[in-house]
Amino acid sequence: MMFRGATILAAAALFLSSSTSPNNNVDAFTPNNVARTRPAFTALSETVAAEPSTAFDLNEYILSKKDAIEAALEASVQSTTPQTDKICESMAYSLMAGGKRIRPVLCIAACEMFAKEGAQEKAMPTAVALEMIHTMSLIHDDLPAMDNDDLRRGKPTNHVVYGEDVAILAGDALLSTSFQHVAQNTKNVDADRVLDVIIRLGKSVGAVGLAGGQVMDLECEGKPVDEVTLDDLRWIHTHKTATLLQVAVASGAILGGATPEEVEACEKYSLNIGLAFQVADDILDVTASTEDLGKTAGKDEDTDKTTYPKLLGLEGAKAEAQRLIDEAKASLEPFGDRAAPLNALADYIINRKN
Repeated sequence: MMFRGATILAAAALFLSSSTSPNNNVDAFTPNNVARTRPAFTALSETVAAEPSTAFDLNEYILSKKDAIEAALEASVQSTTPQTDKICESMAYSLMAGGKRIRPVLCIAACEMFAKEGAQEKAMPTAVALEMIHTMSLIHDDLPAMDNDDLRRGKPTNHVVYGEDVAILAGDALLSTSFQHVAQNTKNVDADRVLDVIIRLGKSVGAVGLAGGQVMDLECEGKPVDEVTLDDLRWIHTHKTATLLQVAVASGAILGGATPEEVEACEKYSLNIGLAFQVADDILDVTASTEDLGKTAGKDEDTDKTTYPKLLGLEGAKAEAQRLIDEAKASLEPFGDRAAPLNALADYIINRKN
């Protein structure tokens, strides 16, 4: 994740006063001159390898959220003047490139665990913001100064299509718009809870979030195995990968009315699944093909990155992923059947094929 420019969270908070207006959606941008074809939503049945059988149908649950998530994402990036067509086209190109939408689904599922009604509507603006931030990180990750990749989700990366300059700015615009989107569009939630979510989103991309984790990751590239510890690797991926997943679940719980103790349990769950997500990514980079991944396979080895298989071996990395998922699910035991979607998503994270 490459981060340029500063986002002032206090300014985002000023939008909270407008959050009670049902028709306030001035931050929507769509290119006027681009045909918007919504990409196929990736069904989990296409991406899960030998998923353990369960009474809860995760695929059905994900598909039930599909249309609402995709429509909300599409509506969030619209150009209202010809001068913004190009930047909005670049933003939408990556935002609407498909994918599993794990972060939005986690946010909505966590909100449903606590909200008595209207959970999806309360969580959707934050779900969109999470995907905006995630998309920004992918755009910047792929830049020549970072991972220098030309394929993402089976399509040319943003800078290949629009140039490095526009790609950087598209990522910046998605990031700043994410805070505005939450503040302007969250309805029927106390303002202090919305502000808490905005603060958490801001932290997730800063020095103790995506940016800091990415810098540490870059510093560890090319170092001998004996110079990088497992603690170093966990710090990198706690901040580079797990933090945004943690914010997705915690934010959903906060918006749904969870108590501080319940939010803490959700944070423990999501920190563990976030780390497990990265372990699984590292494993897939070694074991999956470019066609299956939708991005260049073997990239970690080519850039001599420090990964879990590199430090623990392939079987050790698989065992670590399972340990993390077991601990994650244990954190949700007090919530019983209400946690079924989150537990199923935890299993999916380490059984996916891409």
